[in-house]
Amino acid sequence: MHPNEDLRTVLSSALQGSGTYSTAVIPPSSIDITNSINSSSVVCQDYVISESILGEHHSDGRMSSVRRFFCLFVTFDLLFTSLMWLICIMLNGDSIWVAINKEIYHYNIHNSLFDIVLAAMCRFTVLLLFYGLLHINHWIIIALSTAGTCAFLISKVFVYNFQDSSQPVFQVLLVLTSFVLSWVEVWFLDSRVIPQESQARQIIISSPDTERTPLLRRFIQGQHVVQPSEYTESVGNFHSVQGSPTGSLNRFGETPQRFPSMQLSYEQIEKYKQLGIKAYRDSTLFLNSKNWKKYKVSDDDVVYVQNVQGIGKIYKLACKVNVAASFLFEELYHNVDKMTEWNTTLLESHKVQIIDQHTDITYQISKSAAAGYISSRDFVTLRRWQQQSNCYVIASVGVELPIIPPNDKYIRGWNGAGCQIITGCTTGSCKLEWILNSDLKGKIPTIVLQKAFVNMMFEYINNLRSHLIQRIDSL
Repeated sequence: MHPNEDLRTVLSSALQGSGTYSTAVIPPSSIDITNSINSSSVVCQDYVISESILGEHHSDGRMSSVRRFFCLFVTFDLLFTSLMWLICIMLNGDSIWVAINKEIYHYNIHNSLFDIVLAAMCRFTVLLLFYGLLHINHWIIIALSTAGTCAFLISKVFVYNFQDSSQPVFQVLLVLTSFVLSWVEVWFLDSRVIPQESQARQIIISSPDTERTPLLRRFIQGQHVVQPSEYTESVGNFHSVQGSPTGSLNRFGETPQRFPSMQLSYEQIEKYKQLGIKAYRDSTLFLNSKNWKKYKVSDDDVVYVQNVQGIGKIYKLACKVNVAASFLFEELYHNVDKMTEWNTTLLESHKVQIIDQHTDITYQISKSAAAGYISSRDFVTLRRWQQQSNCYVIASVGVELPIIPPNDKYIRGWNGAGCQIITGCTTGSCKLEWILNSDLKGKIPTIVLQKAFVNMMFEYINNLRSHLIQRIDSL
């Protein structure tokens, strides 16, 4: 996907290391309606910004400006420490070669400061290798290098003979400088590089296509941005759509999102990822349990029930669907916004937040059930999918999302760890297993609740089959 104009402003600011995040909202009057993508302002904006954004993914040797600054600062650390060391040894009154001979060739930990330069060299090598060349996004490497540097410097203070030096102030400054620089590197990586690049990836993933995107997509291949000199055909005949009148809510032909995505911090993104991984692990344990009891059969569809300590009753639907596994996965995961078109048990279904390529958060409102005895509930659910060979697993679990707080109109239900497992059988069919682990809240008799869940699962699969037949016929 390609970011729209307002998101480009955010990313440009974030990747320049400004440390502040603001969302630029472009008023309708500012939309360019020159009708040509060849105007200088549009072409320049599209390609320069896109190259900066996509460069952070380590394409063609490029990296984000904030990571590049970090690598430059690590280099500065080595050069500044070496310069300070040279000044210290020259102040003793010896010539440069005599001083180097004492410090290096006749090294002694009690009288030489060259080991501080060696520590800076080690930091330089390790940090540039992992963060510059390998482009990792974890703090563990710099944490280890800084911890090692601090332990060495503290030990050095105890064993070095400062009293034998004619200028002990400079030796002390050298030790303190090395100590401070190593901690500045930790701070900058953890509070600037990792969060800003993570935010940039999040915005890229969650940003919608714009009216201009289809015209530009062919010139952005993977992560490589094609420069104007590399065009294989003229773009002179491509024009964007005429601008809509000011005030139109759907001037781009898209329905406005009911719940605008929020910007997540690096810690929030990691937290949601871990919740998805845990849901996957817990739900697969439920699936493989031997405590399932057959409850009801309808044709070849079977619903099982299991009583789990600390949770209550959970349900499993096992059935066969006459479409390819990949086709069914596409329908259940990626087309969640269109689920109300065929799922008669839902009033609303929205994808409200994308965490990464494998994780998102949805908001759904169920219809009343049991002849109105069970009123509508709303659910905020995190989903994470994984593929193993010809098997797709969509794990899910209830979460809290600040932009969708509980409201007075619906009772907020809660989904425990569950999943939908799609296993390919042949090229034209697959097996669907659905683990339902849901708490509707409120005081509902168990017999009513159990009957409602089972009927809902059968209604769900019947609606899904009918929808898939219509989808295939329309292709």
